Amino acid sequence: MSRYENWLKSRFIAGFFFTVPVFATGWLLWKFWSGIDDIFGPMYTRIFGQPVPGLGFVTAVGMILLMGIIARNVVGRRVLGWADRLLLRVPIYRRLYPSVKMLIDSFSPERRSAFRAVVLVQHPRPGEYAFGFVTSELTLDTLEGKREMVTVFVPTNNLYLGDITVVPRTDVIATGLPVEEGLRIILSAGTATPPRLPR
Repeated sequence: MSRYENWLKSRFIAGFFFTVPVFATGWLLWKFWSGIDDIFGPMYTRIFGQPVPGLGFVTAVGMILLMGIIARNVVGRRVLGWADRLLLRVPIYRRLYPSVKMLIDSFSPERRSAFRAVVLVQHPRPGEYAFGFVTSELTLDTLEGKREMVTVFVPTNNLYLGDITVVPRTDVIATGLPVEEGLRIILSAGTATPPRLPR
């Protein structure tokens, strides 16, 4: 292969891997916009007698804002908590809802503290390491005395499902990564892992 062909191939590949994510992200945002707009759009078509592009999406944003206002209110929190418990009684819904809610909550600024640190633990067997998130600390009373332990959530299916492991504090390897970067590593199937840990 000539030098020109190598130059052309390398530039094409670089362009491909830059362009595809940009267009894929734009396409996903457009599908999201269109999907939300299609839900409320027909209502406005009946009201105004003609389609009003974008108004359905604005309505959805307004509803999300309204729910946020309610969620910040003491009475609203109780109502939403009651709705939460009600949804967990629906047979199929209760299997999906907690996982989806946990995924969304993990990105919430108010609840991000639920994941305290990104660590490495030996999982599922000794000698194999997995990324996990420290969620709590506890003292375990044993016949040999008290042991300082940590609870680590190890995602096994992106962030939807995972294992809860309780391991000695000394067996946890700190990565020095912020929680946001840990989430990025999990969601990218490990491709976003930095070349050196801990750092």
